[in-house]
Amino acid sequence: MLTSIARKRIPSCRGCRTTKLCNFSTTGKSPTAVVMLNMGGPSRVQETYDFLRNLFLDGDLIPLPFQRVLAPLIAKRRTPQIEKQYADIGGGSPILRYTDYQGTAMCALLDELHPETAPHKHYVAFRYANPLTQETARRMREDGVRRAIAFTQYPQYSCSTTGSSLNELFRRGRAGEMGEVEWSVIDRWGTHPGFIKAVAQNVEATLSKFEPCSRSDVVLLFSAHSLPMSVVNRGDPYVLEVAASVNAVMERLGHSNPYRLVWQSQVGPSAWLGMQTGEAIKGLARLGRKQVILVPIAFTSDHIETLYELDIEYMKEGKELGMEIRRSESLNESPVFIRALADIVAQHLSDYSSRKIGPTSVQMGLRCPGCKSATCSQQKHWFSRGGR
Repeated sequence: MLTSIARKRIPSCRGCRTTKLCNFSTTGKSPTAVVMLNMGGPSRVQETYDFLRNLFLDGDLIPLPFQRVLAPLIAKRRTPQIEKQYADIGGGSPILRYTDYQGTAMCALLDELHPETAPHKHYVAFRYANPLTQETARRMREDGVRRAIAFTQYPQYSCSTTGSSLNELFRRGRAGEMGEVEWSVIDRWGTHPGFIKAVAQNVEATLSKFEPCSRSDVVLLFSAHSLPMSVVNRGDPYVLEVAASVNAVMERLGHSNPYRLVWQSQVGPSAWLGMQTGEAIKGLARLGRKQVILVPIAFTSDHIETLYELDIEYMKEGKELGMEIRRSESLNESPVFIRALADIVAQHLSDYSSRKIGPTSVQMGLRCPGCKSATCSQQKHWFSRGGR
């Protein structure tokens, strides 16, 4: 049903690289932009080096000494290995395809849920891969956007993910690259009932693949992207918010199974948040717990962390240890999840227009107690004034 609505209401523009909502071009009305923020991933293997260089240049995510010198060197050294991983998952990351699908379907629903601000159009702003925020800013200006919502696609807030994307959006906006735009921000939504329902449904579907007699003993390993301890120790809220998401899912499941929250994707020699997902799998095998479901709780669509780390690396480790490991599907094209995205934005638009909320949330206004970033301070102030 949702797919048919999206196809009927949102035609593909002649000459556009992606499917777009374009009825504003005939009505003459500027679209309400929903800017979907995420880290992104190389759509083709050949884009891997640029992706890695951009990632290692981001001090919000990976603080490095002499960053501008070291980042290209580290990226060059890691490129062959990561290129092979992208080749192994089909030749690139599908995250742009899924984000475009989600955004297209979300905006079709938004036109019905909140017609006062229609037409709605999604824009993808990736931090490390195309389309980068700079390109998105150019497209928004060309489309004459005057009202925009920065909508993070990280359900749980971290200064190193959502914060980094907002910093980049702020830099582009302050430089005038988008023109005059009134901004508001959806900065976190990790316990939204629709999101929790979508995750829980996928867990239940995966549990059904185990034998009924042992189903309640299956261990649920909720896996989220790790953070450097330097980020955690300055007061970043990510750990708390991921844990809140896990707790909400388990409440919906009726605490049917034992579970743990673990962390993946550690990079470099510095201390990162643990325990790591791979080590948890080994530990469970040692304890005799041989049935496991891996649940990606901080990723809303498939990319290398799910398709390679979870599906290939950890599955191989588990098989070698004699374990039965399955992975709960990512949210990808889930109609429940897409409806949740539309509900989140529709409620935000309604509350903003009625002045129940301002441009930013109360929580977003609080900097980490250990924060010393001037950009973070300026970005929060800029968005709190609607991008002015």
